[in-house]
Amino acid sequence: MMGASGIQVKKLSVRYPHAASCALKDASLSLSPGSLSALVGANGAGKSTLFKALVGLIRPQSGTISYDGLGVREALRHNMVGYVSQRDSIDDTFPLSVEDVIMMGRYGHMGIMRHPCGEDCRAVSSALERVGLSDLRHRQVSELSGGQSKRMFVARGIAQGARFMLLDEPFAGVDKRSEATLMTLLEELAREGTTVLVAVHDLRMAATAFDQAVLIDRTVVCQGPADEVLRADHVARAFSVDAHTAQGMVA
Repeated sequence: MMGASGIQVKKLSVRYPHAASCALKDASLSLSPGSLSALVGANGAGKSTLFKALVGLIRPQSGTISYDGLGVREALRHNMVGYVSQRDSIDDTFPLSVEDVIMMGRYGHMGIMRHPCGEDCRAVSSALERVGLSDLRHRQVSELSGGQSKRMFVARGIAQGARFMLLDEPFAGVDKRSEATLMTLLEELAREGTTVLVAVHDLRMAATAFDQAVLIDRTVVCQGPADEVLRADHVARAFSVDAHTAQGMVA
C-alpha cells in the first residue's frame, strides 16, 4: 500500500458505545516525518481518543489513519509505532525491572518463544543509555520517579525501533528538571527523523517548545506552526473562553 509519508488522518470519527455524540468528528491532520508536534485541547476535547485510535485501541466509525502509507494494524505489526499512555498498563506491584519493561519493546522482533538475542540486548542497552537510565536498569519499576518512568517508556519505543512516537500527557506529574530532560530527548528523536506527537496541557510550553501544533475540540480546529496555531483567537474558540482569558493562557 503506497501513500503519503508521516502520519495521515482523514475524516476520522469516533463514537463510544451508548454515547450521545462523537468523541471525534471528521478529524483530519497531517504530520510530516521528523516533525515535533504538540496536541492541544481542553479536557474532553478528544486527545486521548485520538491517541487510542492512532494505536488501534479503539475502532473509528469512519475515516482513515496511515503511517508512511500503511494502515494502523500493518504499522503496528512492523513495530513502527511507540506509544506512551497517560497511565501505562504496567502493574507497579509486579516484580519487573526497568530493563524488563524496555525489553518489551523488542517482543515484535523476537520469535514465538520471545527469547532475546544479542541484537535485542544491545538495543535495550543502547536505549537505556540514550535516556540516561543505564544505572537503573535493574531497579524495580515501582521504585522509579514519575520522570524516570516516562523516560523508561520512551526507551521502550527507542528499543523497539519506532519511527513514530506518540505520548499522551508525558509531562503530567513530573518536575521541571524531568520535563526539560524529556523534552530534550524528544527534540533529539525528531531531529533524527522520528515523527513525534505529544499531548500537552501547558499551552505556553506547546507554543515555545514545539515546532508544530494541532488544536482540537472534538475535531481538528487548526494545525500548523505552533506560534500560529496557538493564537488567542484560535485558543478562545477551541477552549470556549473569552479572548482575554485565551490571551492569558498563551502569553
